[in-house]
Amino acid sequence: MIIGICGGTGSGKTTVARRILENVNEEFVVYLPQDSYYRNLGDMPLTLRHHINFDHPDALDNDLFANHLRALRAGEGIEMPIYDYTTHTRKPETKSLAAKPIVIVEGILIFNDARLREAMDVKIFVETADDLRFIRRLKRDISERGRSVDSVINQYLETVRPMHQQFVEPSKRYADVIIPEGGYNEVGIDLITGKIRAQIDIELAKAIGDK
Repeated sequence: MIIGICGGTGSGKTTVARRILENVNEEFVVYLPQDSYYRNLGDMPLTLRHHINFDHPDALDNDLFANHLRALRAGEGIEMPIYDYTTHTRKPETKSLAAKPIVIVEGILIFNDARLREAMDVKIFVETADDLRFIRRLKRDISERGRSVDSVINQYLETVRPMHQQFVEPSKRYADVIIPEGGYNEVGIDLITGKIRAQIDIELAKAIGDK
């Protein structure tokens, strides 16, 4: 089962994914964030990298992302890229991920690519008020990605907000489930967790039957 969790920046989709992982045995789940699949800009001068629109689908290597989803679906392991947000480049090392019964895919633009959508068995959209999303992004980019307040605000106004309106918000129509308030929605988390556990039970029963 491949579960897609989409939503705007700062919506709480990563929190939803982590809550699910906390409530389900991680032995059966692999987590795949779309943020790891930004294109490598190592050949571009650093001053130009900061002007790339990272909220547009073209900023992502969805060819590799789709290939990795197909591999996991087929029971094959992958080497997930590790992205450095301060330099906008991929690190030389990768993260080895083994195939598991449940794959959680998370990102702001995962519903915009038909190949990714078609690979998902369950599509979840996390919906949160714009002001809360902006505050969360501001705090995250300053503390985790070495950004200044002005640069975060400028990026939000120039690309994040318009790209959200153009690509992210319209993609909500593809969702099977919409969860307001992200990781704070206990009922939504419980419903998703229950479905995952049911699928794990099915996989375990199959494994026992094959033996």
